[in-house]
This record gives sequence, structure tokens and C-alpha cells, in this order.
Amino acid sequence: MLLLVCITVLVFSILVKLGFWQLDRATEKQQLQQALVVRQQTMPLRYQQVLKAKAQDPLTGYRLSLEVNAKDPRIILLDNQVYQGVVGYLAFQAVEVTANQPWLLIELGFISGTQDRRILPRIDGLTGTQELSGRLYQKSINPLSEHLLAETGNPLRIQNLNLTELAQLLQRPLAPAVLQPQRIGDKVLNQLPRPWQPIPMAAEKHQGYAVQWFSMAGAFLILMIYLLIIKIKNKHTLE
Repeated sequence: MLLLVCITVLVFSILVKLGFWQLDRATEKQQLQQALVVRQQTMPLRYQQVLKAKAQDPLTGYRLSLEVNAKDPRIILLDNQVYQGVVGYLAFQAVEVTANQPWLLIELGFISGTQDRRILPRIDGLTGTQELSGRLYQKSINPLSEHLLAETGNPLRIQNLNLTELAQLLQRPLAPAVLQPQRIGDKVLNQLPRPWQPIPMAAEKHQGYAVQWFSMAGAFLILMIYLLIIKIKNKHTLE
């Protein structure tokens, strides 16, 4: 009986802690959502501010307007992306901003994949000098799979957007954030869809998970109390 009580307390405590952890994550996401709204309303950053940002400095959501030179025609395809139920790639291109400074990675948009994975989709990248205006983002690193895992060729297919390893592959330094342009010059971009997902999981989902953990804790506690009562009754019967 003592063992049953110990197991009940241990498992119940774990489930409750998981629920509160999800609530904490929901609070963090709500604060981040509010911060993103504020960043969208501030003045656009200068490129020098982006380059000076430290690893822990958040850049996602800030606006950036600048002139770039698309000297490198290579297209980079980030694999295993899903947009509106379609599996495909996010296409990128590295562009020069000013000489002797890190280049900037530009997101060109989502493009669906082909039935044969050996055949990569083709996309026209930026050419020449362009005026770009858009918003910055930093993709979170997946601790289970963070390496670039690049394949040779053009387009260049990669598995993770690891900017450090991508810079080594391109043999030029890159800015610590990606620009998702919304305008080129005075034209609004509409060639490819550009999904905006600055927060991988919304606060509402974390709250939903918290409810699930608390429900599991309650159901487990009721079950174990029932089993404990049955065990006590059986013991009294035997006596």
C-alpha cells in the first residue's frame, strides 16, 4: 500500500509540473507576441545594428530597409517545409549589402516540391541592385538536428538553416538574421508565398497542452484513489 501511495504522489507531481511548465511557456509566448507587435511599430533598423547584435539579442520582428547587390545567383532550398498542407522548400539567396561586410540571407518564399526528390524546383532569384524592405527573423535551432547537411549543386538543398555552417559553405560571413522582404523597390512581392511564423508554437497551444496535463493528473489521481479504496476494502474483508 505504501508503494502505491508513493507512486501516486510521484506520478501526480510530475503531471502537474508538466502542466505548470506549459503555462510558463504560454506566458513566454504571450510576452514574445507582444514584443513582436512593438518591434513592428518601431523604426526600421540600420544594417549596422543588425551586424552588431549579439547572439542573445532578439532580431525577429524588426523591420529592415536597405539596398542590396545580388551578385551570387545560387539558390538555397531549406527542405521539409509545409505551407497550407503542401510539402516543399523555403528558398533563400545570399546578397551583398556593402563591400567588406557580412552578406544578408534573403528569403524568396515557399515553393512546392516535386514528386521525384532527385529533381529540385527551379526559382528565379534576385539580380543586380535592388531596394528591399521587409522584416527580420531568426530560426530557432533544433537540438536534435542542427547541422546544415547540405547537398551539392544549384539549387543547394539544406536540411537546417544553420547560418554559421552556411556561411562556411558559401565562403563568406552572413548576418545573424534572415530578411523576409515584402517590397522590392516600389513593388510588393507576390511571386511566391512567404509564410510568417516567428513563433513556432502559439501561446494558445501551450495552454491547451497544460489543460491536457492537468486533466491527466486529475484522472490518474482519481484512478489511484479508487484502486487504493479497493485495496483497503479487500484487506478489511480478509481480516
